Amino acid sequence: MLLHSRPVTRHNDSETVTVLLVIEDVTEQRRKLEQARLLAEEQAARANAEAASRAKDEFLAMLAHELRNPLAPLTNALYLLGQKIEGEGEGQRVLQVAQRQVRNMARMLEDLLDVARITRGQIRLHKELVDLNAAVTRAVENNRPALDAAGHRLEVALLPEPVWLDADPVRLEQVLANLLNNAVKYTPQQGRIDVKVQRTDHHVEVRVRDTGIGIDPAVLPRVFELFSQGEQALDRARGGLGIGLTLVRRLVELHGGTVEAFSEGQGKGSEFVVTLPMTPGLAPRGAAAAAPEPGDQTPRRVLVVEDNPDAAETLALHLTAAGHQVRTARDGPSALRLAEEFAPEVVLLDIGLPGMDGYEVARQLRQIPQTRTAVLVALTGYGQEDDRRRSREAGFNHHLVKPAPPEELRRILQSREP
Repeated sequence: MLLHSRPVTRHNDSETVTVLLVIEDVTEQRRKLEQARLLAEEQAARANAEAASRAKDEFLAMLAHELRNPLAPLTNALYLLGQKIEGEGEGQRVLQVAQRQVRNMARMLEDLLDVARITRGQIRLHKELVDLNAAVTRAVENNRPALDAAGHRLEVALLPEPVWLDADPVRLEQVLANLLNNAVKYTPQQGRIDVKVQRTDHHVEVRVRDTGIGIDPAVLPRVFELFSQGEQALDRARGGLGIGLTLVRRLVELHGGTVEAFSEGQGKGSEFVVTLPMTPGLAPRGAAAAAPEPGDQTPRRVLVVEDNPDAAETLALHLTAAGHQVRTARDGPSALRLAEEFAPEVVLLDIGLPGMDGYEVARQLRQIPQTRTAVLVALTGYGQEDDRRRSREAGFNHHLVKPAPPEELRRILQSREP
């Protein structure tokens, strides 16, 4: 903006010089330049943050895969040992310790990854009709070894009739198991834990109360925050990553519910209350098919495709001990050749195979007459939502994340349907 100008004439002995003075306000121009600089810096920072986030996601996915791979043969080997060690002697106690610690490692790994997925909005619920009483029972059974090891007395009060919810059964059980695990971990030996299910209007509550170390009033308001923990002793005897309750809250919120924590202070125990909405009139359309009894195991022809020799061998031994006819392959081409010869009814297929990956093997198995209708199970260290989507698109019937629970494998092998 031109504010003022005027000619100025100066004289000396030899010449006359005229100078034009111009005064211009550059404040607006400087402001625009500063805005452009700040915008460029903000865009660069955002791009760097997104790149760092992608790198972190890729690292976590690879870390999960690499950690799950050794957990799978460990789980299978411990299961096989459990079939051979009888009685309640020292060998059985040592085995139970190893089984508990492997389960704890798997649970911490899944919790860590789930918090990262939820933070990025990458968890989707797969809802179906779920009986809350049954979900509570399964969560209790999953925590039974830890409860017994700590000598806790557990009281469970369920409603007399089924409580049907529109929920993701896996995530709902995860919420309940995490709350129980938290109660076990923070309750000294020989404590008491109460689990109660009750109705309130159009909602249902699950209350998990313990006689444990309690929660300091200063910590209580932020107990559900990520990585938030009470004061820890140097030995960190209670363990944990400080993410379990964060995961509980976010999964409950995804179901349209709430979770609250109560405690009268340190040494006075704590109570967690999960409130979930009930849909009026929600009930099963028909009687569910009776689940096969544990002993009702029909032998199946099973092809195990796994490049990790320890995982392949222990899984094959596990299945053979259960009465199944088993063949193993270490890569895609040999799996396809065996499929034509062996005509497996079930294929347990790793995705991260060398050369031809499991997705491509699954697609080709669907083209072979001998396996066109076989039950294909992805047994893999990759468990993100995108991995599950890709496995469905490739033709898999099931997607199990390593280490797959033996009871889940048993259920699939017992089922007459894919």
